Amino acid sequence: MNRAHDVTILLVEDDPGHGRLIEKNLRRSSITNDIVTATNGQVALDYLYGEGDYAGNERVSTLLALLDLNLPVLDGYQVLERVKADDRTKRIPAVVLTTTDDPREVSRCYDLGCCVYVTKPVDYPQFAEAIRRLGLFLSIVTVSNGE
Repeated sequence: MNRAHDVTILLVEDDPGHGRLIEKNLRRSSITNDIVTATNGQVALDYLYGEGDYAGNERVSTLLALLDLNLPVLDGYQVLERVKADDRTKRIPAVVLTTTDDPREVSRCYDLGCCVYVTKPVDYPQFAEAIRRLGLFLSIVTVSNGE
């Protein structure tokens, strides 16, 4: 990424195994950004808005979100909808990374404001390759959250 060290990746993923695989394969794609993991939608929103366990923390100015849809507490759709409806966070690029490949769900996510939709393959080698390609894509993306 341009000025990659300035962009923090918020990985919103409830499956610890998937989270480790995603981070491992992003690192294999030379992504060196800080990666913060949220295990449910509410934790993600708390991080973004400096609430809950993150109250009082300095807000990261440039973020990119990797968002699973199937999350506990608040699902990915709810997170995406809230992030895109708030002037403070609406410019954060949201990459949906999920096992759901239903065309209606894909359309729904784009309608809510995601910039990229990636289906997680079930097969490990395909999953690793999809994340590697996502890492290559992320390495050329310029992120500006309007700060």
